[in-house]
Amino acid sequence: MEATAMLSSEIGIKPACEALEVSRAGFYRTQARKAEPLAEPKQRVSPRALSGAERQEVLDILHTDRFVDKAPQEVYATLLDEGQYHCSIRTMYRILNANKEVRERRNQLSHPVHQKPELLATGPNEVWSWDITKLLGPVKWTYFYLYVIMDIFSRYVVGWMLAPAESALLAKKLIGETCAKQNIEKGQLTIHADRGSSMKSKPVALLMSDLGVTKTHSRPHTSDDNPYSEAQFKTLKYRPDFPERFGSIEDGRSFCQDFFPWYNKEHCHTGIGLLTPEALHYGLAKDIQIARGEILRAAYELHPERFVKKVPVPPSVPEAVWINKPKLIPVSEDKVH
Repeated sequence: MEATAMLSSEIGIKPACEALEVSRAGFYRTQARKAEPLAEPKQRVSPRALSGAERQEVLDILHTDRFVDKAPQEVYATLLDEGQYHCSIRTMYRILNANKEVRERRNQLSHPVHQKPELLATGPNEVWSWDITKLLGPVKWTYFYLYVIMDIFSRYVVGWMLAPAESALLAKKLIGETCAKQNIEKGQLTIHADRGSSMKSKPVALLMSDLGVTKTHSRPHTSDDNPYSEAQFKTLKYRPDFPERFGSIEDGRSFCQDFFPWYNKEHCHTGIGLLTPEALHYGLAKDIQIARGEILRAAYELHPERFVKKVPVPPSVPEAVWINKPKLIPVSEDKVH
């Protein structure tokens, strides 16, 4: 038929069909089929997929005032604690991505890998991390200094202070009061910090010695050696209501008085199984995990086809937390006797 089509363009369809002994009706049918658009392949729908109405319901929930600025992990955990299950965290991301609503809000920084201190915590009040960050003041070159002490196991902020300057004496006061508030005994605690002047100061060192607290420091010029404090400051500064500048130190303290209770009591932290730091710090995690498991089991029994292989379980809570877990060095067989 291709030869007929080429010849027909020069001498006409009828002479071309006669010359090549091709039926004109067959020629016309072939040309008509070529002109028809190909049918689009039908997309296979998974039996586990949400219906259109259910996907819209999830999207509407993510658009509500209480959830519009929260990550899907926090929405999932909050709804689970309220006795609701709509879909998995990954499905929430898929729905947002389908509506072009998943993106980074700020540029992300990458840092080279460095050898770091090795500290282990298997429970609250074993290892604290503390650091100081600057908050911009009302005019250029003015700052307020935010001191924050965090428990690395529970991510609970055990103490904080906003001051007009960085001071070893203020740091000493904050550490002493926080240890007293948490009933820290001698030999119980290690406090990790970077190598700032306040962290390495003699008053702070003498206080820790008197309290029986072990102190450790990051490597020089390596902020990643203090990852938990750095991550907590990032959470602080990525809040939707975090201002570019604070009009006064009172404004800064007012913001922190709202932020730290939210962080400790409401923020569902991905590093601790989507629990709040307060729940893990004060031993409430087990009851919450049991309640979440019951909600997930009920969701499975209602729609087992939406889950792969097994009943879903709540995110696990780590039993140990490291600042730089050491890498295991494999022993070669020829060295084993």
